[in-house]
Amino acid sequence: MSGKPFRPEQARLVADAFERHGVRYLFIGKGGAILLGYPGATQDVDVYPEKSPGNGHAIVGALREIGFRLSATDERDIVSGRDFVQIGDGPFDIDLVFAPDGVEDFAATAARAERIGNLHVMSIADIIASKRAAGRERDLADLDLLEAFRAVYEAAKPGKPLKP
Repeated sequence: MSGKPFRPEQARLVADAFERHGVRYLFIGKGGAILLGYPGATQDVDVYPEKSPGNGHAIVGALREIGFRLSATDERDIVSGRDFVQIGDGPFDIDLVFAPDGVEDFAATAARAERIGNLHVMSIADIIASKRAAGRERDLADLDLLEAFRAVYEAAKPGKPLKP
């Protein structure tokens, strides 16, 4: 992986290409939280795609359109929905996580997701649950800050008055 920091405009490139190719997906992880407004940094774009051969073929087409150079192994792993596919041979790093920790299934998670324009983002509650389930030290270190962000984010949703 290149180690270049994630920038929200990268998510826009992915979302635009995924929309053109009909990909079903959610942005997840810390990058997803950043798209919701979380003040943090991360190194790559994390995406939870729906696992199906048709969606996998659409992902391959979209990534190639963006400029990713995919090997035959990458393509096979994406189409088959291998649990974790890390791609660094492109304009930025992207992780495709077909089986995120703490997530029951794509349809239920997508039903709770946030939509910001054409960006499909896992809910902050699901991002936190997934990080907690992963149990990695770096994920656990973020939980208190993510929980504090969640409280502010959910209180500010339309239809909910802000508390003084």
